[in-house]
Amino acid sequence: MKKDPMSRTERRAVATLAGIFGLRMLGLFLVLPVLALYAVRLPGHTPLLVGLAVGAYGLTQALLQIPYGLLSDRFGRKPLITIGLLVFALGSVVAALADGIWGVIIGRALQGAGAIAAVVLALTADLTREEQRTKAMALIGISIGLVFIIALIAGPILAEWIGVSGIFWVTCVLALAAIAVLWLSVPTPIQTARRGAVQTAPSQIKDVLSDPQLLRFDAGIFVLHLVLTAMFVVVPLALVHQGNLAVGHHWKVYVPVMVLSVAAVIPVIYLSTRKHLIGKIFAGAVLLLLVSQLLMLVGYHSLLGLAIALWVFFWGFNALEAMLPSLISRVAPAASKGTAIGVYNTFEFMGVFAGGVVGGWIYGEWGMAWVFLFCLLMSGIWLVLAVTGPALKLFDSRLLRVGQSAPEQAKALADRLLTVPGVMEAIVIAEEGVAYLKIDKQALDEEKLREFSSS
Repeated sequence: MKKDPMSRTERRAVATLAGIFGLRMLGLFLVLPVLALYAVRLPGHTPLLVGLAVGAYGLTQALLQIPYGLLSDRFGRKPLITIGLLVFALGSVVAALADGIWGVIIGRALQGAGAIAAVVLALTADLTREEQRTKAMALIGISIGLVFIIALIAGPILAEWIGVSGIFWVTCVLALAAIAVLWLSVPTPIQTARRGAVQTAPSQIKDVLSDPQLLRFDAGIFVLHLVLTAMFVVVPLALVHQGNLAVGHHWKVYVPVMVLSVAAVIPVIYLSTRKHLIGKIFAGAVLLLLVSQLLMLVGYHSLLGLAIALWVFFWGFNALEAMLPSLISRVAPAASKGTAIGVYNTFEFMGVFAGGVVGGWIYGEWGMAWVFLFCLLMSGIWLVLAVTGPALKLFDSRLLRVGQSAPEQAKALADRLLTVPGVMEAIVIAEEGVAYLKIDKQALDEEKLREFSSS
C-alpha cells in the first residue's frame, strides 16, 4: 500500500502543538521529584496535605477536561487553549508566592484547572487528515514521555539552583511561551473534526463504561498513576533521609534509572507489536510494577536499593504508558474512540489525585513502608485483572474514502462493508464521504475492500 506522508502544514501543526503540550506538561512534571521535600518545610503541612499538594492537579484536570473540549466546539480551540494556559500560569504564580501548604495546594489545583489536553488533541485533529491522525497523536504522546524524563532529571537540579518556588515561576513563563507559540505558529482551522474521532461525547460515556475490556484498561491507567504519584510522595524523602543524597544530586539516581529503563523498554515495545504476544507482554509489564514495589519495600533503606527499584518501576511504567493508549484505540468501537480516550484520560488524572491523597495519608499514619505496601497491593490487584480477564480482541483501524452519499444510504453501505472478509466493524459518515473500519489484517480481503474506495 502506498504511503501517504504528512504535508508540510501538518508537520508544522503537529510539531508546534506537541511543543505546547510538552511545555505545559513540563510545568506539571518539574516539581514532581521535589515537591514533597519542599512541602514538608511549609507552615501548616501534614503528610496528608503534602500528598494533596502533589496530586491536587489531577482532580481539577479530571473534572474539567471534558467541559473544555465541549466549550472549544462552540468558542474555538485557540481561545480555550489560551484560557487554559492562562489559568495554568495563574496557578503557577499562586504556588510560587505561597507561604503555606494551602497556597501550594490551591496553586496546584489551578494548574490542573488549565485542562487543555482534550482541546489540544482536538485541534491536532482539525489540522491533520484522518490518514495522519494516529501518527500525529503518537508523536504528541512521545513528546509527553520525553518531557517526563527531562522533568524528572531537571527538577532536582533546578530546585538546587532556584528553589521550588523558582520552578513555579519557570512553569509560569513556559505557559506564557506556549500561548505565544499557539498564536504565532499554529494555523487556525477552518472547520472542526468529527467528535467521535478525537473528543468525548457525553452521550457515549455510558456505553464506554459498560465495555469490560475498556473498563479494565481504565482501571489499569488509574492504578498506574495512583502508584506513580503515591511513590513520589515518599521517594524524594527516602532519597534524602534513607539514601543520604542531597536533593541537588537526585539526578545521579534519575539519569541512570531513566536511561536504563528506556533501553530495557525498547525490545518490549517492539515485541508488543506482535498480536499473539501482546497479552503476555502487557501482563509482564504489570508484573514489573508489582516487583518494583516489592523491591521498594525491602530496599528503600539504601540508595542502591532505591535505584534498582526505580529502574524496575520505570521499565514497567514506560512500557504500560506506551501500550495502553494503543490498546484503548484498538479495542474501542470506531464511533466512540474519542469518548473512550477521554474516559481513559479522566481515570488517569483521578489516579494522580487519589495517589497523592492516599499516599500522603498512609505515610502520615503508618510510615513510608506502608506506602510501598499499598502500591504493592494495588499492583497485585491490577495483575490479577490482567491475567484473569478474557483474551484481548485486538483489531486495527482503517479509514476508507467511500465518496459522499445521502445519509439514508450510509447504513446500507456499512452493512455491505461488513460482508468484506476481515471487516469487523464499519461506521459510515455520509457527509464526509468516509468509513471508519475495524479490521482483522490477517483475514482482510484487500481487493474486495478496494471496490468500495472512491480514491
